[in-house]
Amino acid sequence: MWDYSEEVMDHYRNPRNVGSIENADLIGEAGSLACGDSLKLFIKLEGNIVKDAKFQTFGCGSAVASSSILTEMIIGKTLDEVKKITNKDIADKLGGLPAQKMHCSVMGREALEDALKKYYGEDSEEWQELELMDEHSKAGEKIICTCFNVTENQIWEAIKQNNLTTLDEVTNYTKAGGACGRCKNIIQDMISTYLNKKPETQELTPTQKILKIGKVLEQQIAPQLQKDGGDIELVDIDGDIVKVKLIGVCSACKNASMTLKNFVEAELKEKVDNRIVVEQVG
Repeated sequence: MWDYSEEVMDHYRNPRNVGSIENADLIGEAGSLACGDSLKLFIKLEGNIVKDAKFQTFGCGSAVASSSILTEMIIGKTLDEVKKITNKDIADKLGGLPAQKMHCSVMGREALEDALKKYYGEDSEEWQELELMDEHSKAGEKIICTCFNVTENQIWEAIKQNNLTTLDEVTNYTKAGGACGRCKNIIQDMISTYLNKKPETQELTPTQKILKIGKVLEQQIAPQLQKDGGDIELVDIDGDIVKVKLIGVCSACKNASMTLKNFVEAELKEKVDNRIVVEQVG
């Protein structure tokens, strides 16, 4: 069960600005029914200001909420202000989204970009400016994930904008790698290339390590345990020693014939630091 904010639930249950706009000045689309989520965004201008915005979406509650909040965010804004909206802005406005649902906020941003691209034209000065702020995929670009039709630039964009450092994070933001898995090695290479360009991320500071351990436990390990009625509680972190209280078992542990403690340790070694040792307390 995902942990949704009150804002997400409100926009899901009472979505704003649903529908279409006849003779809209801007229309943008993102996603596809084949991938499970799709969004069509309609914008009406009054001069350089967004007078009205509506959306049609097919997808989960997070997709509906992200689309709904996006229309509220852009109504009354100038196009210059609208250009600067990122997927992080959308998620933050909703009070946050579960990591596995961040791709819904990305879809909102992509629909907005698609609308601006069509409105300005790819050769215009305005579109060139937009591309400099936020590189976006172009028609004919290399597809990395064929299952969800995710391009190389879309993956790079998600990695750079959100400082993604693991394969799971990229999948959460883009869906890439979430089906057959054949593209996982390519995505991992892209992450490694990004990290190599940012050597400061290779060795985490103690504070950064603590924050990342907490993030992995909360967003990736705990949901896996909770599927089987278990859970995990972080008790203490002392250098590379992570002390946790564990409840129950998980399917991953059963399938791999490993203990719960070893499962958590393996996940933290892979996603944070291979020097980590997990101690079970309580």
